[in-house]
Amino acid sequence: MKKLITAFVATALTASSALAEGFRTVTLDVTNMDCAVCPITVRKALEKIPGVTSAKVDFASKRAEVVFDPKMASVDELTNATADAGYQSHVKQVQ
Repeated sequence: MKKLITAFVATALTASSALAEGFRTVTLDVTNMDCAVCPITVRKALEKIPGVTSAKVDFASKRAEVVFDPKMASVDELTNATADAGYQSHVKQVQ
């Protein structure tokens, strides 16, 4: 049973790293977020972009971390999405 669990975990890790291959992570500085609802609005705008797999927005640091498929979305599309939602953003870091 222990070998079966170990094999399952190894397979899952291999599959998840294969899925993550080719994805990029960008950190955006998001301006003029001034309430607790703002990050929700920014996150939803980012998640509407095809190719975005996750968007985490932090009110305290005024930053968004977005994981996306560069074959389907661009950094410009991400910053345009936040701007269209009323929150200008600029790239802090791309990985």
